Amino acid sequence: QVQVVESGGGLVQPGGSLRLSCAASGTILAISGMGWYRQAPGKQRELVATISSGGSTDYADSVKGRFTISRDNAKNAVYLQMNSVNPEDTAVYYCNVGGQFLGPTGRFRADYWGQGTQVTVSS
Repeated sequence: QVQVVESGGGLVQPGGSLRLSCAASGTILAISGMGWYRQAPGKQRELVATISSGGSTDYADSVKGRFTISRDNAKNAVYLQMNSVNPEDTAVYYCNVGGQFLGPTGRFRADYWGQGTQVTVSS
């Protein structure tokens, strides 16, 4: 079993900052890509930022220069530092973890999602 748990969401004022955390646990052999996605009410889930096992990052245009993704391989964790937030950043933020895992029949590749954490930007 693999668990992915996000934390750090909440209410923040426009222009403020927030740091999201995500940690994976369970029968993990190796984690490759990790990322953050978000889904606003009435909209499809969209990519926010991703980071490879080697540290290469990619960002949605809407968050470039404001958000920073990082990871701690020793902790199987990924973080999203959100600065200069605005109301358009309001959404449920989901963590995605991909890699190789160990199951009853051996190793397998999969992607796991967390349960999501709500971020609300409002004054």
